[in-house]
Amino acid sequence: MSFDGSVDRRREAQSGAGAGNGNGVFMAPPSLPTYASNRLRLNPNTDHKPDNYDDVESDFSPLIYSALEPYLPPNMLNAPRDSKVHFMREILLRYCPEGERARVQKHRDYRQKIIKGYQPLHQQLYKMHPSNFFVPSFLEAIKGNSEESLRKIVSEPIPGIFTFEMFQPQFCEWLVSEVENFEKWVHNTKLRIMRPNTMNKFGAVLDDFGMESMLEKMIEDYVRPMSRIFFPEVGGSLLDTHHGFVVEYGIDRDLDLGFHVDDSEVTLNVCLGKQFSGGDLFFRGVRCDKHVNTETQSEEILDYSHVPGHAVLHRGRHRHGAKATTSGHRINLLLWCRSSVYRELRKYQKDFSSWCGECQREKKERQRMSVAATKL
Repeated sequence: MSFDGSVDRRREAQSGAGAGNGNGVFMAPPSLPTYASNRLRLNPNTDHKPDNYDDVESDFSPLIYSALEPYLPPNMLNAPRDSKVHFMREILLRYCPEGERARVQKHRDYRQKIIKGYQPLHQQLYKMHPSNFFVPSFLEAIKGNSEESLRKIVSEPIPGIFTFEMFQPQFCEWLVSEVENFEKWVHNTKLRIMRPNTMNKFGAVLDDFGMESMLEKMIEDYVRPMSRIFFPEVGGSLLDTHHGFVVEYGIDRDLDLGFHVDDSEVTLNVCLGKQFSGGDLFFRGVRCDKHVNTETQSEEILDYSHVPGHAVLHRGRHRHGAKATTSGHRINLLLWCRSSVYRELRKYQKDFSSWCGECQREKKERQRMSVAATKL
């Protein structure tokens, strides 16, 4: 998240405040900016490398601090880490309710248990190895870094839906067996697994058992270059956070998935396998919050059959669902890619006609009526 406005707060009394250093020496607190001046920049410093906050004791996730740091004012970027934590935490406290902080702490404890006990099956999955992960045609297109090079490998059956071959079969097999190994470990340790979202009762969050840095690299080097070209109007070039997970469908798992939109700006959906029938994705048009329940137009209808190793890239606001998997076992990798800058800007937008299908139709209707009125 990003905030581009000052916020008020009570000034903490500085007189008498201090802390011991453990050796009996009384130390004054560091000089920090007052809360009234705590504000983040709208545009991040993309060249700045954030500190690591994994060892910081706080009621907020270390990932939040790392994501916010590039938005700090220039004079704070090279400040001591404790000063930056204090600065960002004071802002976060205004926007993050206590219940959310409790949820973050619970999730952190859950991850710590996994880190201490889980032994990965395929260590090669936890760091980016492009030649082992991706098919050559995909790597070549990304290397070209242009719409022309990407258009050579993608199909666009309807506007805003891009399909292409992405992963090698070996990578799909590794990831499926890694998830199965993790679920077996969770079952044996009697640890209650946290599912990816409220809609899926089966599957696992990849970040929870160590794949976070690999997925961040995947988004930075491979997903964001595509989103920059295909989805610039929804922050495609500014993707800075993600939610990465695997979902499972079958007779003894989730059977289908209802009509919905994702909590993302851009979604990558890749079929990993195994053998299955059914389970087609269906798409029914892009909508903003105001029009999310409006009718589907005929030109917006698309049904897509999954192919292992092949990916679908679409806006998170593209309404979709999954039909029933009638036999076998289907496993998919999903990356919900988000832009904190775009989310902040969206709060002040009213017109989404650059991408919402219904907003576009309303705008065209207003233009038609204006022309008709002018003629009269």
